[in-house]
Amino acid sequence: MNNLNIENTILSNLLYNEDYSRKVIVFLKNDYFQSNTDKIVFEEIQKFYSKYNAMPSKPALALALDSRDDLSSTDYEESSHVVEMLVKEDTNNEWLVDETEKFCKDKAVYNAIMESISIIDGDDKEHTQGAIPGLLSTALAVSFDTHIGHDFLDNAEERYEFYQRKEERIPFDIEYLNKITKGGIPRKTLNILMAGTGVGKTIGMCHMAAANLTTGHNVLYITAEMAEERIAERIDANLMDVEVDSLKDLSFERYSKKIANIQAKTKGKLIVKEYPTSTAHAGHFRHLLKELALKKNFMPDIIYIDYLNICASQRLSGAQNVNSYTYVKAIAEELRGLAVEYNVPIWSATQVNRTGFSSSDMGLEDTSESFGLPATADLFLALIQTEELQELNQVMVKQLKNRYGDENLNKRFVIGINKSKMKWYDVEQDAQTDIMGDSIEDDKPESVFAAAKKGRKNVFKDFKV
Repeated sequence: MNNLNIENTILSNLLYNEDYSRKVIVFLKNDYFQSNTDKIVFEEIQKFYSKYNAMPSKPALALALDSRDDLSSTDYEESSHVVEMLVKEDTNNEWLVDETEKFCKDKAVYNAIMESISIIDGDDKEHTQGAIPGLLSTALAVSFDTHIGHDFLDNAEERYEFYQRKEERIPFDIEYLNKITKGGIPRKTLNILMAGTGVGKTIGMCHMAAANLTTGHNVLYITAEMAEERIAERIDANLMDVEVDSLKDLSFERYSKKIANIQAKTKGKLIVKEYPTSTAHAGHFRHLLKELALKKNFMPDIIYIDYLNICASQRLSGAQNVNSYTYVKAIAEELRGLAVEYNVPIWSATQVNRTGFSSSDMGLEDTSESFGLPATADLFLALIQTEELQELNQVMVKQLKNRYGDENLNKRFVIGINKSKMKWYDVEQDAQTDIMGDSIEDDKPESVFAAAKKGRKNVFKDFKV
C-alpha cells in the first residue's frame, strides 16, 4: 500500500472506526502526513478528539473547516474534498494498526533524515550536528505501546503467571549479599552503599563491576570522583588478582596476557566514563547511553555511578535556593527513573554525616545531606569498619533498607576486604556467628568489636535496629 492510500485509509478509519482510532490517535503526528490538505484534516480530527474525547462525524469535520479563516481558498476546497471522500471501510483492525505503526516509523525516520540534511547544509540554525544522532535514535524508537494499565479482574491470569515467573536478577559473588537480595539485584532499581571516607565504597562498586563482567554482563561505570584510568586500574587489580601498586611493574607482554585471559572468560563489556565533579546529571547519562548504543552497539545490563552526592540534578539548578534534602532527593529520583527507563539496576554510593562518621553502628539518620535518598532507594546498605575490623581485613555490612526481602534477617554480616587488590570476599561462617549468635553473657568491659575479635557470641545484641 503506497503512502497516499494509507493516509486516506488512516483518516477514514479515524472517523468511522472508534476502536482503531483510540489505539493510534496518540501516536500519529501532523508531520507524518505528506499533503498539506491531509495535515489540515488530521489537525481538525485531533482537535476534536482532544476536546471531546471522541472522533468527529463527517458533518462536524466539514463545519470545523468552514469555521477556519486561516485557509486559502485552494486549501479549503481541497480539504473539503478530502473530507467528502472519507468513507467507512471494512478492514481488519489488527492489520490496520500494524500498517499504521509501520507508516509512523517510516515517516519518523524520513523526517529525521531530512532534518539532519538541513542541519548539515546549515539551513537549520537551531541545532548543531551533535543533535543528529539524537534525532535518528528518537525516530528509530517510534513504536505503538498500547498498554494502558493492569485490569485487576481481566488480567488475573497474567498476574498469576507473573507470580510464577522467576524475576531476572544480577547475582553477586558474595554469599550474604545474595542471601539478603534473594539471589541478586533486580532490574529497574536504585541501590546505595553508605560509608565513611576510606571505608571502601568505590572498592565495593569496582569489585561488583568486575564480578558482573566475569559473569558475561555489560557494565557501565560512571565516575565523577576519579579519573577513568584510576577506576580501570582498580578493576584491573581485582580481575588480575594483583596489588594495585604492582600493576606498573608488569611487563606489557604479561599484562596483555592477563587481559587476553579475562577476554576469553567473558562475553561482557565494561565501559568507564568520567565526568567532572558536580556537573553531570541523569540527562547526560541518558545521552551517553544513546551514544554508546549508536557508536559501540553497547547497552549496559547494570550501571555504577560513583557517586550520587557529587552528581547534579537535571530538574534543579545548584545555583537555585534549594536545600540539600530536596536537591539530593531529586538526584536520587532522576537516577531511579533512568534505571526504570533503561531496564537496568543502578548502584551508587553516599557519604555518612558527621555523627555517622564516628559511629560504629550507623542508621538511616546518619545519611549525609538528605534523608530523601534512602526514601528513594530500593536497597540501602551501610559499610562499617573500625580499627578492630580493619585488623581482621573485614567490613561489616548493615541492612538499613531492603525492598527485596526482610531487612531484619541477616541484619548485619561481615565480608572480607583486600584493599590492595580491590576485592571483597566471603569470610568463614564463624565470623558471621559472632555477629548473629543468639546469646551471650557479657559485662561489656571492652568494645563490642574487640569481643568479636575474640570469638564471643552475639556481641552486637545491643546495637540499634
